[in-house]
Amino acid sequence: MSVQTEVKTYLNYINGEWVAASTNKVDASINPANKNEIVGYLQKSGKEDLDKAVAAAKAAQVAWRKLSGAARGEFLYKAANVLEKRLDEVAETLTNEMGKTFPEAKGETARGIAILRYYAGEGMRKVGEVIPSSDADALMFTSRAPLGVVGLITPWNFPVAIPIWKMAPALIYGNTVVIKPASEAAVTAAKVIECFAEAGIPAGVLNMVTGPGSVVGQGIIDHPDIKGISFTGSDVTGARVAQGAAARGAKFQTEMGGKNPVIVAADADLDLAVSATISGGLASTGQKCTATSRVIVQSEVYDAFKEKLVEAVKKIKVGHGLQSGSWMGPCASESQLNTVLSYVEKGQAEGATLIYGGKRVEGEGLEHGFYVEPTVFDNVTPKMAIAQEEIFGPVLALIKVDTIEEAIEIANDSQFGLSASIFTTNVGNMLNFIRDMEAGLVRINAESAGVELQAPFGGMKSSSSGSREQGQAAIEFYTSIKTVFVKA
Repeated sequence: MSVQTEVKTYLNYINGEWVAASTNKVDASINPANKNEIVGYLQKSGKEDLDKAVAAAKAAQVAWRKLSGAARGEFLYKAANVLEKRLDEVAETLTNEMGKTFPEAKGETARGIAILRYYAGEGMRKVGEVIPSSDADALMFTSRAPLGVVGLITPWNFPVAIPIWKMAPALIYGNTVVIKPASEAAVTAAKVIECFAEAGIPAGVLNMVTGPGSVVGQGIIDHPDIKGISFTGSDVTGARVAQGAAARGAKFQTEMGGKNPVIVAADADLDLAVSATISGGLASTGQKCTATSRVIVQSEVYDAFKEKLVEAVKKIKVGHGLQSGSWMGPCASESQLNTVLSYVEKGQAEGATLIYGGKRVEGEGLEHGFYVEPTVFDNVTPKMAIAQEEIFGPVLALIKVDTIEEAIEIANDSQFGLSASIFTTNVGNMLNFIRDMEAGLVRINAESAGVELQAPFGGMKSSSSGSREQGQAAIEFYTSIKTVFVKA
C-alpha cells in the first residue's frame, strides 16, 4: 500500500456544487503518522457559508420530503454502491488522516456501506399505526413528519461511520442535512460526501461546510432554520449544544464521553477477557467513546489476569497504519497525544503504578508521528483521575475488588454511562450486571466497544442526552409524530 502524496484542496458542498469558502482561507489536515505530511487542505468557512448551506437545505426540503421513502432510499443505495467501489481509497484516506490501521479503516468504511443499505431499506417500513377512535365513523392514525433542516456535528475518531449513521436516517425520514465534520478528519468526510454527489443526491438535500467549531459549529447551534441538531463529541461541547438548542426550541441529540468498565469475575475465561480488554481498550489507539478504560478484576484472579494482559500488550506492534503488521497507529493529533501523556503523569503522581508503556514512541521511523505506547496501570483506586476522567487514548487502569457487587458499585461510580462489559460464566453475575449496570450498552463476555448498526446506541448519565442513534430507534429523533383524525 502506497502512501498518498497528492495534496488536494477540498471544497464545501453547498446546493449540489463544490464551492470555496467566502473567507478565501484554508486549513491543512495533517497526517498524525507524520506531522510533515499534509493530507489535504480544507475550507476555513465563515457564517456566510453556513447560511448559504442552510438556505439551500431549507429550499430543497420541500421537494425531498414529498418523495416516497422508497425513492429516497434509492439515493442511499446508490451512494452505498459508490462508496463500495471506492472502499480502499476512502479507507486509505481515513488511515492517513486519522491514524487508525488500514484493516480498521476498511472495516469502518464497510460498516458505512452497510448502514446506508440498512437505512435505504427503512424507506419501505411503516411510519405509523392505526389507533381506534371513540367515534365509530372516524379513522385515526399516526404518521411521521421530518423535522426539516438538521445540523450534524461529527467527531474525528470515526469519520466515515458516524457521519453516515447520522446522515442516512436523517435523509431517509425526509430531512435535509447540513453537516460539519471535525476538521481533523474532514478530508475523509469530503470523500464520503463525494459518494452522495456521484449518486445524484438532489441539490441542497445534503450540504457540507468545514471550518472551526467556534464559527460553523456554533452557527449550527444558533441558526433559527435548523430544527434539529445531532452531535457526537466531548461532554463540554455537548453541553453547549444542548443549552443552545434548548434555548431556541430546537430538537437536539448529544452523544458524548465514556469511562467504560470491564469486570473480570473470578470464574471468567481469562484468555477471552484479556483478548477482549485489549481489543476494546487499545484498538484505534483507545480513541473510541466505547473503549475499555477501567478493568475491574476480582482479587482471586487479579495477578493471573494482570500477567496475561501485560504479556499480550507487550506483543502489540505500534506503527503507521498502512504498514503491514501494525496493530496500533498514532494518536489522531498532537494535542491528543499530549493529553494521553499528561494522564500518564497524573496517574503516577496520584500513586498508581505504571507497569507497562506510558512513553512516546519515536524510534524506527516513527519520530515524526504522534505515537504512544499502549499503557497499563496497576494499583489504581476508583477516585483517581485515570479512573474517573475520559482519556481517549490507549490507557488501561486495573482495579482490584473482592466481590462482583463491589465491582458493579465501582463501575457505576462515574459521571458517564455509555458501555460496560463483564466476563463471567455465572448466570447470577450476568443477571445482576444487566440489572444494576448504569450504562446504555451492556455486554456479556464481549468487549465494551462492540455495537451493531441495527441496534439502538446511546448512553446514560453524562454520556448522552438520552435519545438513541442507529437502528429503527433513529426515527424517534429525526421525526415528529403526527396524529391524524379523519371524519367520514
